[in-house]
Order: sequence, then structure tokens, then C-alpha cells
Amino acid sequence: MALWLSSDPLVLASKSAVRRSLLEAAGIAIEINPASIDERAVEAQAGPIGPGEAAALLSREKARAIAATMPGRIVLGADQTLALRDRRFSKAADRDSARLQLAALRGKTHMLHSAVAVVRDGEVVFEHVDAARLTMRAFSEEFLERYLDSVGGAATASVGGYQLEGVGIQLFDRVEGDHSTILGLPLLPLLHWLRRERLLAT
Repeated sequence: MALWLSSDPLVLASKSAVRRSLLEAAGIAIEINPASIDERAVEAQAGPIGPGEAAALLSREKARAIAATMPGRIVLGADQTLALRDRRFSKAADRDSARLQLAALRGKTHMLHSAVAVVRDGEVVFEHVDAARLTMRAFSEEFLERYLDSVGGAATASVGGYQLEGVGIQLFDRVEGDHSTILGLPLLPLLHWLRRERLLAT
């Protein structure tokens, strides 16, 4: 018997392979329909907001964009921001940008804010933001180049230039926070909500 109880899959408004695998591994039936929004424009329109608020805003807007095209369906949006004190980071455009990001984060503690929002027929029915603290070790310039050689294009696939589930773990001295939050989706609060809504077996 399946754990997912709805006749319709949960719609994931993201092309993130990591978020997809987290949901599928948890027994949730999903349908992929990535949202295409201008994230920087959405943030600019909102004005000055903190990194957690930004992640929540983008999660809502992604879910709303897809929910508007899929009446009655439950749509999940998610986003993650990285902040080093007052400095916000976005995905690196190329290897040189990734190198600069990693050099800036080296030897310091930064925050990852991960948000999830669920929208049905334009209404936000669930949202949650969680944060994790990550401390990079003071790796050498040689290691940085070896790392960038090793990960290739993946250095531009996520904010900060690393994936903790891969060789990116070698960049760190300490990681404090929920694993799924670090990967970009606060999964436990989402599962709790899905069970409460009788979409998952209890």
C-alpha cells in the first residue's frame, strides 16, 4: 500500500533533482512542472527583506505561478538563500564566479535559509522557513582549484558553489542544521502538514 493517499501527485514547481529525490524517497508521488519567474525582479519589487523572507517570497511566487495554470492541484514551491552576515549570494554564473564565492566563504560561517510553500487555487495553504549554519574550513588555493576541476559545471548549479551530498562536504569543518534544510527543502515540517491534511498515511 502506498503512503501517498491523494489520487493526484503533488506538483513540484522546481527542476531541482535534489528536491525531487527528497520527496520521492519520502514516498510522495510527484509531478514536475518547473516555475519560470524572474527571481531578481520579484525580490526588487518586494524591497529590502532578509534572506529567510526572500526564500519564503520566492517559494510562494513559484508555487503561485504554477498553481495558476493547474486549478485544484496542490503545488509546492521551494527556494534557498545563502547569507554571509549581510552579504547575499546567488548562483555563480561561471567557474570564475564560483571561485570568488568559495574564496569569500572560506574559513567563515554562513547561513542557508530554505523555504517551502504549498499553494492551491492561488491560496498559500502551508509555508515554512528553516535555517542551517555551515562553517567552511580554511582550504588551500590548490584544493580550491582541484575541487572546481572535480565538480565541473555543478559549481554553478547551486548557491555557494557546493553540494553537500557530494564532494562539497570536503569544504566544511562544521555543519549545524537539518539535512533536508541544507539540501534546500525543509522536509519534516512539510511531511507533518501533508499528514495533517490526510494526503500522507498517518
